[in-house]
Amino acid sequence: MMDLEAVRAALRAQKPDLLLEQPEGQWLDAKTVPYEPRDPRAVEELAKDVCAFANGGGGVLVLGIGTRVVDDVEILDRIIPVDRASVDRDQIRKLIRAHVTPAPRGVSVEWSDDQQGCRVLYIDVPAQQAGTLFVVAAPVGKPGAPRTDTVAVPVREADGTHWLARTEIQRLLSAGVAASGMPTAETLSRLLREAVAHSPSEQAAVRVGQGLPEWEREMREAYEELAGAGLGAPVGEAYRHGAAALQDLGPARDGEAGWVLCVAPPRPPVVIAAPVWQAIVTAGRSDAGGDPLAAVGYPVPPPAGEDGRAWVVAADAVRVDLDGGRWGAGRLLRSQTGGWRWEPAVRFSLEQTRSARQWTSQVPPPQLRLRALVTLPWTGASALEITRARRQDLEQQLPHSVLAGAVTLLSQRRGGSLPAARWQAGPHDNSLHAASYTSVVTAPDGRPAVMAAAMITLPGVMDSAVVSCADVLVEDAAAWMAALGGHRGVPLGFEEVQDVLFQAWETAAELLPAVFGDPALRRWAAPPTTELRLSAERYDDVDVTPTLSSFVDFSPLGPGGRSSRQEMAVTITAEPSMRRVERQDMVRRAVVHMAQAFGHVHAEAGLL
Repeated sequence: MMDLEAVRAALRAQKPDLLLEQPEGQWLDAKTVPYEPRDPRAVEELAKDVCAFANGGGGVLVLGIGTRVVDDVEILDRIIPVDRASVDRDQIRKLIRAHVTPAPRGVSVEWSDDQQGCRVLYIDVPAQQAGTLFVVAAPVGKPGAPRTDTVAVPVREADGTHWLARTEIQRLLSAGVAASGMPTAETLSRLLREAVAHSPSEQAAVRVGQGLPEWEREMREAYEELAGAGLGAPVGEAYRHGAAALQDLGPARDGEAGWVLCVAPPRPPVVIAAPVWQAIVTAGRSDAGGDPLAAVGYPVPPPAGEDGRAWVVAADAVRVDLDGGRWGAGRLLRSQTGGWRWEPAVRFSLEQTRSARQWTSQVPPPQLRLRALVTLPWTGASALEITRARRQDLEQQLPHSVLAGAVTLLSQRRGGSLPAARWQAGPHDNSLHAASYTSVVTAPDGRPAVMAAAMITLPGVMDSAVVSCADVLVEDAAAWMAALGGHRGVPLGFEEVQDVLFQAWETAAELLPAVFGDPALRRWAAPPTTELRLSAERYDDVDVTPTLSSFVDFSPLGPGGRSSRQEMAVTITAEPSMRRVERQDMVRRAVVHMAQAFGHVHAEAGLL
């Protein structure tokens, strides 16, 4: 089943037929014909449907698709092409602004047409500012301007739109009174006069910056500087969001996208095409804080535009750099199919992730552990499952994986032929929600010598993200030497360590997540991270504290460092999926960052 972003991408790509067989739901509604603007009941229905999506986190109304009922669920069944000449999109936009209070921001009315007979009109309602309740006048089904003395609240529930019960409206009003106090009769009269004075039928043209006097001059100057980009008039007053001043602008010509004017010092002012702005808001919508822009931040200009002048993000942009949010610096990238995906800007730190020591309770512990642990905070991950077919694919791939190759190569470099060819389930959880597999190289007497381990699990009680992990363990150096026919296995060369970390990361980032489907289809609810770890956990003599220098040759890192350390780690914030050459370069950079932080101040990527 497609998610909301996939539906939007299909419509923008002019492929409305991809929506067929999708069920109506919380964020998708289909109508066989467009709303008739001369029919009061149809106008009220339009306002109700748009208002319900605005109250429910956004959604898409598709006009020109018939449905069929399967098990009480409406399934999008067939396309009923809409005649372009029968629809005035600008009139639909005006009706929405006139009948929904406050006017939802960023609503777009667009065509999706494959030029082969599949043509629909769709109304895309983006997620709105948190804490805003959208209302309409109580429906009467009669001609005339909407009444100003009644109120109704549409809400979306599953695949239907319903009116919020009167008791719920009373509860919301009571909560407001409890927070602010009961307004006096004089205050109510003033509010009524203001509402009448600002009703849609009598409202004067809105100025750029109107509503934020302290920002009005700066917003007006930016608007005038960029007027040539095709900016229309404001469609509502300016408003604050965090440190930014924002205002929705209409298109200069019918058929074009609207705009959002954003002033967020110290960044230069920017106007963003409404579809791109919607993609920015959608990217951060799954953040636990409930404020998308506070999560992903605001657009920042490319290096060539960092001169303080206002700039433009057009509707055909393919990349938008973002900064200033809780997620840290990142960028929004448009795919070839028209969909958008947020990814973090690469950064390194020594912050330990919550899952750093997951799957480390074995007894006895290994002597040396080399680990890549990837945290994947996917939206909706708790609903995923490992199918039988995907588990079988994983079991078939592990013996030929780069992780198995890394273990095999360690022995080959020491003159041995000890392939990691046999994998077995365990010792950790294997279920619909987790997978765990190991391959053990043993000494002639059966003692475990070297092990490869691969684990992945869905969010649990303590974690809110998918966690994927690949380990290479030196279980017993003496047993490994026996398996190698007397050749010493340790210490490992630092280049070997770096290579193992690279192969382990590729396994944890690419191979294991595929058991839950295509990772490229998932959206982030927070920045993904990868932790690369080296830990000495046991020595031959139980009375001796293990140190990494007993198992790893650190001389390529140069002088310095603490010879008594038991572990080193670095956390990488980056998109987990990447080309191999990019991953190799990032491992080198991350290892240098880690080495310098742990005292090897002369370590350089060129020496590794």
